[in-house]
Amino acid sequence: MYKVDATGAKNYITPMKKEVVDELLKRYNIKLENKVSYDYVFAANMCFADYMGSSIEDERHVALFVKDYVDDEDGYSELPFTRFFADCIGSGTPINWEDMI
Repeated sequence: MYKVDATGAKNYITPMKKEVVDELLKRYNIKLENKVSYDYVFAANMCFADYMGSSIEDERHVALFVKDYVDDEDGYSELPFTRFFADCIGSGTPINWEDMI
């Protein structure tokens, strides 16, 4: 994941590890109802990369976004993983499945 700066350059972000996202959610007393695998970690990293500094102002709002995204009532189980997979297909980014296992 990356952010594009004012010059159009891609600045790749260092993804947050699961433990960092867990601490973020704990700090703001956010409890996820539909927490499946690493979906919520992807959602947090996507939020930081795509929305932080624009529609998302601070870490508290990142935590709330993760709650909304993962626990969306009209969503479905593993929605964030499906989004990740679709993004990889759409951008032509190969996935080394052996590394994922």
